[in-house]
Amino acid sequence: MDTSHGPAEGSALLALQRATHVTLQILAATLVDLDLTASEINVLAILADGRGRTISELGAAAGTRPTTLTSLLDRLERRGHVTRGPRPGDRRVVVVELTASGRLVAGTIREALADLERRALVDLPPDAIAGFHAVLRALAEVPA
Repeated sequence: MDTSHGPAEGSALLALQRATHVTLQILAATLVDLDLTASEINVLAILADGRGRTISELGAAAGTRPTTLTSLLDRLERRGHVTRGPRPGDRRVVVVELTASGRLVAGTIREALADLERRALVDLPPDAIAGFHAVLRALAEVPA
């Protein structure tokens, strides 16, 4: 890591935090008409593939604590974007799924994410993008 400008300027984690902040601002502006929080956008984007998730799967994918996720899902359910119900064959497990309106909103979110990613990465070679993904995986797997 190049620290010639001081440790903070060469920090990959601080650069990631700045990039995340800018990305969230752009997405918030792009998706302002949806009237969703960044956390709600994240959950709907995760569910956009159409596959239902258990609460624990969704919490792990979103990086959200179960109590926070419960109130977030309460809001999305009140707005008609998700449903929660028992998993077929195992009523003890709760599965979260998109409703028809949730699929529409999630599709809009996925399109906005894809557009932003295309614009941001258009000039980068594939090996640089692959390296970036490797760094993100490594950071996500650091033990607590």
